[in-house]
Amino acid sequence: MSHSDGEVGGIVGEFFALKDETDADYLVMQVGDFYEFFGDDAEAVSDLLDLKVSQKSSHGSNYPMAGVPVDKLTPHLKQLVERGYRVAIADQHETADGHAREITRVVTPGTLLETTRADAQYLAGVVRTDDARYGLAFADVTTGRFLVTEVEGPDPEAAADRAFTELYRFDPAEVLPGPEVRNDDAFVERIRERTDATLTLHRADAFAPGRATHATKEQFGEETLASIGLDGGSRGAGGGSPSGGDRPQIRAAGALLSYVEETGTGVKSSMTRLQNYEGDDHVSLDATTQRNLELTETMQGDRDGSLFATIDHTATSPGKRLLKEWVQRPRRDLPTLRRRADGVAAFANSALARETVRETLDGAYDLERLASKAAHGSADARDLLRVRETLDLLPAVADAIESDPRLADSPLAEVAARPDREAAAALREELAAIVEDPPGTVTEGGLFERGHDDQLDDLIDRHEEAEEWIATLDDREKRETGITHLQVDRNKTDGYYIQVGNSETGKVPDRYDRLKSLKNSERYTTDELNERERRIFRLEERRGELEYELFRDLRERVAARADLLQSVGRALAELDALASLALHAVENDWVRPELRESGDLDIEEGRHPVVEQTTQFVPNDLRMDEARQFLVVTGPNMSGKSTYMRQVALITLLAQIGSFVPAASAEIGVVDGIYTRVGALDELAQGRSTFMVEMQELSNILHSATDESLVILDEVGRGTATYDGISIAWAATEYLHNEVRSKTLFATHYHELTTLADHLDRVENVHVAADESDGDVTFLRTVEDGPTDRSYGIHVADLAGVPAPVVERSRGVLDKLRQDKAIEAKGGGGDSGGTKQVVFDVGSGELKTDEGASGTGNEGEKVNESASETDAATDDSDATDAVREEFGDDAEAVLAELAALEVSDTAPIELLNRAQEWQERLDE
Repeated sequence: MSHSDGEVGGIVGEFFALKDETDADYLVMQVGDFYEFFGDDAEAVSDLLDLKVSQKSSHGSNYPMAGVPVDKLTPHLKQLVERGYRVAIADQHETADGHAREITRVVTPGTLLETTRADAQYLAGVVRTDDARYGLAFADVTTGRFLVTEVEGPDPEAAADRAFTELYRFDPAEVLPGPEVRNDDAFVERIRERTDATLTLHRADAFAPGRATHATKEQFGEETLASIGLDGGSRGAGGGSPSGGDRPQIRAAGALLSYVEETGTGVKSSMTRLQNYEGDDHVSLDATTQRNLELTETMQGDRDGSLFATIDHTATSPGKRLLKEWVQRPRRDLPTLRRRADGVAAFANSALARETVRETLDGAYDLERLASKAAHGSADARDLLRVRETLDLLPAVADAIESDPRLADSPLAEVAARPDREAAAALREELAAIVEDPPGTVTEGGLFERGHDDQLDDLIDRHEEAEEWIATLDDREKRETGITHLQVDRNKTDGYYIQVGNSETGKVPDRYDRLKSLKNSERYTTDELNERERRIFRLEERRGELEYELFRDLRERVAARADLLQSVGRALAELDALASLALHAVENDWVRPELRESGDLDIEEGRHPVVEQTTQFVPNDLRMDEARQFLVVTGPNMSGKSTYMRQVALITLLAQIGSFVPAASAEIGVVDGIYTRVGALDELAQGRSTFMVEMQELSNILHSATDESLVILDEVGRGTATYDGISIAWAATEYLHNEVRSKTLFATHYHELTTLADHLDRVENVHVAADESDGDVTFLRTVEDGPTDRSYGIHVADLAGVPAPVVERSRGVLDKLRQDKAIEAKGGGGDSGGTKQVVFDVGSGELKTDEGASGTGNEGEKVNESASETDAATDDSDATDAVREEFGDDAEAVLAELAALEVSDTAPIELLNRAQEWQERLDE
């Protein structure tokens, strides 16, 4: 559209006035048939959206302007919001004085309805209390799903870890931190660094307990909080009972509802059910474990190669979302898991019925999201047609299940019967009024079949009668005038017109009034044509108004049945997810695990569910029971220790989502948590070294794991000096064995730890075998009982392409270290280029000069006496004197404290603190 300078000046001023009313990043304002950005906003979005910028003058100044047609706003809006920007929309409406505009909606990453991603799109709220309890709420505005929980920990740091784990699990698009959380710089920075969420500071009073409780009850009903245990009774994931009825999860929920309302999303009516998801019913998976096991993305951030991508064969977006949720939140309750496994088994044993169901589901649309669009008022006729087509599938899916005896006798029949079939059929009949191919807009008519409304049918009859007169006009005019090159047509500029070629304009009768001249023809109208045109335009306008009114009524009736659509959608999604698991099980020779309340893990010929897709996999067994609770896993580098331990964790997890597992057989005692510490990623950029990250992850495990947990430790203590590392690994092993008593697999290169099997009842050694022949090493990738005595690190260096001289020199140094012989340090003689003989002192982790060796190293090798032989020849008092001389008078006190320390009764972190204190005292 074009505007005069004066008009543009008024519009620009109005734009800036509206921009002052919002804290959104950008404002887009409707100006007739376009949405326009002005000023700095126009320049910024032109780069982001590749829009052309024009200059408009107003009051002597030029203002950049960039715009898009009204019907093209959505894709551009989606691009901005998915990049994390908040965009205010000012719509235009008619007034007695002309046009007026007001901000009708603020679109944010967590309130974007127009997403095409299959993943859930959560808006999250997080609140912290003074006693370090965290309340979390998660709302998906595209589906109406609304979840709350509460977490806590033995200390504030552990509570923060658990709260962040929930945020990481749900992967929200936008997070609203409560007043206490937004002042916690460390927690806020963690969200920024380790999630893709946009952080938004919503007004603090929305988090106030009274206001939030009122908003929650108003939305979900007065009795809802009591019915889900949030009226002052038992808590959520944390347990216990809060003081004063302060429910942090309700504070978070109320703030979300306030935010959704204030942004103008208009989907609150689709939020019909508040769920208090209990942590006690789910397997604990902290953020580190989810990342280390690559559940939904690889360590590099790719979806391909993750567990979810491997097992996902779903046909629908809701099915994909549900399966992903199962992977991220495994269950502990056996009835639920057995029902799912029964469904997977039924589908696995009925290939024809399974494929019939999958093919039927392939035509399903996302009912949960369509219900939200209807509630928002943005659903068009094509959306309602998709609702109808998907409701049509419910009887077909149910029939496919009921017609197969194996499926009919399984929980699949219960899932299919869960929605109200009669209500779904009734709604489907109402939606039969929509034509098969509706127009893209809902204001111009053409939406409804005949028979839906008598008044509309009468308008349609009169409109068709008028159009029939127009359709036959050209033939009548040709006969009457004798003009052969004559046609009747219509466009937006001229309306209806009669067009005559230039060669026959001399035959045009006087009753024709010329409209315009074209290159090869002339356009005309007549009084009768003008009258017919006015009649048709009035009928079209009235028909458009009536159909839009009827359509809005129908859309509101669909929105009012959001709960029904969500019920149907959830049922179809569950069938889709179970069929996906069955298909993967059949195609990959997976078996149904036997689930037990707790206890043993017994896996025969287990395989890694992802790695087996890309390589010829060597299966391995695992047995863990009361007498075999802690496995120390040793073996060569690159031999498969990490893969073996991860496959145990993934098989356990798969069993606890109700899936079959990659094994010949499996008996799984359900676990309450899976914890991993696997090769810490260096976080120096965040001020945390690799070793610090490793220790923090170890600390979380030692605090959080229970005797019903599965713990995977892939190296502990490797980031520090040898004796420090061994000490930490040793103490952690004792603590896990004696105090925590979790099922634990611990891979290590500290072969000293294998001796623990001789002293701790439930510790056993296993190793990944290798075959060495004529200097060549073959990794067999088979796990056998007992320890290994070598890591074959030099062989791995050779495989990695380390230069041959380095590899050969390494072998020579290793051989002398094994024999406690002095090593010639080549080039150690200064300018002469000679050598010095040194020995490796394990206690200090240093190479020390052998004082009895020649400076050139030509006199041969001198065997270093072992520390044990030296100690045996030294008098105790002499040793004490030597210690005092070396470290000072405080050394005796340190030795006394060390002798009195009960290592097995001391937490690993306390051991570290004591060791640091002793070291500082000795250094002084």
